[in-house]
Amino acid sequence: MQAILNFQDTLLQSINNDFRRYLHDEINWDQRMIGIKGPRGAGKTTLLLQHLKYDLGPHSGKGLYVTADHTWFYNKSLLDTAMEWHQQGGEVFLIDEVHKYPNWSRELKNIYDGLPQMKVIFSASSALDIYRGQADLSRRVISYSLPGLSLREYLAFTGVATFPPISLMEIRDRHREISQEIVSVIRPLPFFTKYLKSCYLPIFTEGENEYLPKLEQIINAVVDTDLAYIASYNAGTAVKVKKLLGVVAESAPFKPNISALSNKLDIPRDRVLEYIYQLRDARLLNVLSVVGKGVSRLQKPDKIFLENTNLSYAIHPIPDKGNLRETFLLGQLLNAGFDVFEPHSGGFLIDGITIEVGGKTKSTKQVRDEVSYLIAADDIELGFGTKIPLWLFGFMY
Repeated sequence: MQAILNFQDTLLQSINNDFRRYLHDEINWDQRMIGIKGPRGAGKTTLLLQHLKYDLGPHSGKGLYVTADHTWFYNKSLLDTAMEWHQQGGEVFLIDEVHKYPNWSRELKNIYDGLPQMKVIFSASSALDIYRGQADLSRRVISYSLPGLSLREYLAFTGVATFPPISLMEIRDRHREISQEIVSVIRPLPFFTKYLKSCYLPIFTEGENEYLPKLEQIINAVVDTDLAYIASYNAGTAVKVKKLLGVVAESAPFKPNISALSNKLDIPRDRVLEYIYQLRDARLLNVLSVVGKGVSRLQKPDKIFLENTNLSYAIHPIPDKGNLRETFLLGQLLNAGFDVFEPHSGGFLIDGITIEVGGKTKSTKQVRDEVSYLIAADDIELGFGTKIPLWLFGFMY
């Protein structure tokens, strides 16, 4: 066990407490089993290590951190390790990238049932359905999702300025007042432009010029590795899934013709739908369905978007500005926890509010007949009436 304790100590040396993701304060750390899902590069490892170092205390002997693909597990199981840690007085077992461990759900269930004094906190790929493993964890685990940075978090993470999160209702009712407060501190538009291109994942701090190539590596790793573990992708499947992602990126928001995609990729129709939803689960795509239409993996979505605007730049060198605006707004709304639909007119429908997206001169023509509507307008610092600065929607989490 000394080997993984040494590994843990080495990792903790580089962890600081200067910035914590919003999710840290939303997690009930007293739960016996916690699952944290999120895309690669979102900061799940840092979140676990910060909890270990600053909440539990690295020298308290309470917490043990492991990665599920560590060489330690060549001849040890998760259950063996948890029992050994418990015998040494350990109370918390933190497992990173649990989806890389065979039979992970069965062993987590055994730990939960056999070691009631042990808390388990694990991270996993967004693509992992932690309730559908070989063992039933639905009554045992509390699941949380960690998306990429919001614009608000990006500003705090880089030390530019710190602002509290703003609810959608506050944005609707007090957007001009709130925007004035923010504009008195910073000029948001240059930061917004930079954020759209290369600041969604915290790994941008490792080098701005290297960010987009690293994002391409993340895309490959999600398809070639994560989905290989989770959905049993082989090399041929991975190639077709990447082609599908490329087709979507070329014209996002993409209105899918499943038959045409099936012919183009030379795969059955049901497989096309399966791959689309797996890429959605892996946080590479977002999907949108018309309001009133049932939401099912058996039904084709009405529109498909890339999950974030950084992906747009990574896959296509000069993405369409209108697509970037829609991709940003949809992503922020979903990350903030809203159910979003495509209305009969306008861009997005959230809790009875229709939001149309556009540039600074965007009119209300498409949504003026709606009972409740907003215009999310790009390239403005301050709004007026129902016209709200698009960047302000980046402050919801």
